[in-house]
Amino acid sequence: MYIYKLGNISDKKAVLKALGVESGGVGIMAKKMELLYFFIKDLKAPAANILKQDSLSVGAELAVPGGVILNEKPTYDCILIGTKKHIELLSRKELAQPFGLKSVALELKKSLSIKKQYPTKIMGVLNANDDSFFEGSRFLSNDAISQCEKMIEEGATILDIGAVSSRPGSDVVSEDEELKRIKPICDIIKEKKLYKKATFSIDSYTPSVVKYALKSGFSIINDITGASDKKLIELAVKYDVKLCIMHMQGNPQTMQKNPKYDDVMVEVSEFFEERIAKCEALGLSRENIILDVGIGFGKTLKHNITLIKNLNHFKRFGCELLIGASRKSMIDNIIPAKVDERLSGTLAIHIKAVENGASIIRCHDVAEHKQALAVLEAML
Repeated sequence: MYIYKLGNISDKKAVLKALGVESGGVGIMAKKMELLYFFIKDLKAPAANILKQDSLSVGAELAVPGGVILNEKPTYDCILIGTKKHIELLSRKELAQPFGLKSVALELKKSLSIKKQYPTKIMGVLNANDDSFFEGSRFLSNDAISQCEKMIEEGATILDIGAVSSRPGSDVVSEDEELKRIKPICDIIKEKKLYKKATFSIDSYTPSVVKYALKSGFSIINDITGASDKKLIELAVKYDVKLCIMHMQGNPQTMQKNPKYDDVMVEVSEFFEERIAKCEALGLSRENIILDVGIGFGKTLKHNITLIKNLNHFKRFGCELLIGASRKSMIDNIIPAKVDERLSGTLAIHIKAVENGASIIRCHDVAEHKQALAVLEAML
């Protein structure tokens, strides 16, 4: 006899079926094989005490600060720990409890109800300007089309094209200049019908530029302002395309000047909730919304790492999650590296993001990502 500890099992039901477990037990056992963690912020002291006891009664655990039992403070932050089965039992139990625990129960139910999985897609980055932070992503007109075709061959299923740099401290570009830069590329894409080979995304928040791209065959609006302009939402509805809502604190000119959050997870989550509601009110379905936490857009290294480590939380909205950390300065802040030396760091971040729920990876290096993601998929 020999015993060894198993690593992470992504498809628990498949492993149990392969083992020969009876069909009735597969679902029950799968729920016991995954330990879940929930951070609960500002839980009322009486609620914390009730939840602590109820957690223990079903076999889960609630980590609380000292002093909770004495109600020394009105609210406490807690961490709920349990298997999927434990959380299911607890979510039903707390529906009848006071002090805001019904809301806790509903949030737990919402988290457990997420079942839809999206295939991982590579979004290649192409910039029709001369000032993007990574020189290797800058292309104009015919060169841009050649690069599009190259990225498609390498494995990109989405191509994100923009004509204005959004790097920290970048210059503001006029609407006329942005349209002048992007128009020749859009015209060739339309003429060659490249949109039949891949999905094209317009990286812009200028309505006239976005409209021109959509009329040229583009089918994603990548809006770094996070649907702040309702005209973009209306365009997404009119052309029946997807809208990517990105979170950014400030604007590209100011965003990295001492960004601060009381809790970056709470604030980004509340931002998405508000913007999704805005989109739905204007007729854009949740299925046509993509969420991007905005790595490097008004965030410190700590904020970026927190968002990537807890990316799975944002799946609660039922939207696809996009992550774009390609060659960004957070890598340099971890280990000094020039922009053209950050591929390894980029791959590490993006692989962790996929493991944590991202389904669209926005990157400069398509072939390398295709290989890395194929290897990751083989090991899941």
